[in-house]
Amino acid sequence: MRFFSKHQALTLGSCLGLLLLTLTACSQKQPINNVAWQQQLSLPSVQQALIVAENLSRDVEQISFEWLDSARERSVPALLFKPAAAQQAKALIVFSHGLGGSKERYAYLGQYWASQGFASLHLQHVGSDRKVWRGSRLLLPFRLMDAADDTEALARVEDVKFALDHILASEYAGQFDPQHIVMAGHSYGANTAMLLSGAQVKQNGRLVSLKDGRITAAILISAPPFYNKQPLSQVLSDVRIPTLHITTTEDEITVPGFYSAPQDRLELYYAIGSQYKVLAVFSAGSHNIFTNWRRSGDSVPQQQVIKAATQALSSAFIAQITSGDDRELRQWAQQHQPVLANFIRSDSVALR
Repeated sequence: MRFFSKHQALTLGSCLGLLLLTLTACSQKQPINNVAWQQQLSLPSVQQALIVAENLSRDVEQISFEWLDSARERSVPALLFKPAAAQQAKALIVFSHGLGGSKERYAYLGQYWASQGFASLHLQHVGSDRKVWRGSRLLLPFRLMDAADDTEALARVEDVKFALDHILASEYAGQFDPQHIVMAGHSYGANTAMLLSGAQVKQNGRLVSLKDGRITAAILISAPPFYNKQPLSQVLSDVRIPTLHITTTEDEITVPGFYSAPQDRLELYYAIGSQYKVLAVFSAGSHNIFTNWRRSGDSVPQQQVIKAATQALSSAFIAQITSGDDRELRQWAQQHQPVLANFIRSDSVALR
């Protein structure tokens, strides 16, 4: 079984200065300039994100775990974000970070989700976390290759299953609705989410599913396709749960020997077998704009808007999955048209 080649290993996460990112539009809509991004700071999602940040100590509780999977002799650190009020969270989201990330890297999502009445458990995958950046720069490419090989890809899946087992058997179990468990991730973490959602891989000459039946929906941010000899539709046809796909027109990666175009994210959306799926493509922004890193071409207002819009969009999607009410999602699509290159729901026409 081969998930990613040696060159492709370098593309699966927030590779910072290693990545040469170029601009390519995925629709005919012209990109907006920095002045326009500055104007979009007045969007309701941006204002709401500021309010959430101001009230974190009151509204959100954070709990750290240092679990050990003794069967694998592997540490599974985790950080739980949950509503501070004594109420059952409407959903539990499990988040998987990108290559070289950590359980804290996407805290802005966990904090926001908790403020909206959801809980989220952010894992740290010790074989592909921030430690890959430590040590000799000359050996960094080899550390990245090891972090994205087959063994680590499968270990990440086991991390999630182990963490779910533990949190649902813990003293916090009664604070989550076990009928609504959402798997989420960015980049390499989105690949992990797809594996747990039903993506099939070839192992020893046969297709194998690593699906966890407890997961009822998935959020895939900047998801790279599975690069192997299988047709993408075959790999993803068994992902049947609702999926939210988030990307940008510049979500593009070029490294020596490998290229991944923004179109790859769109092809993944169309290939996935979900009966209900949503795609949001922002008008600009690099592969790293969804993290706390940004390339030189990503302005501060641009990242602030896109991160806030992602918080609001993912929350609206989860709200629809848990309640069946899509009004919040429809309102989000209307409000954010100025910063969107494309927005598609499988049950409606595209908004451009």
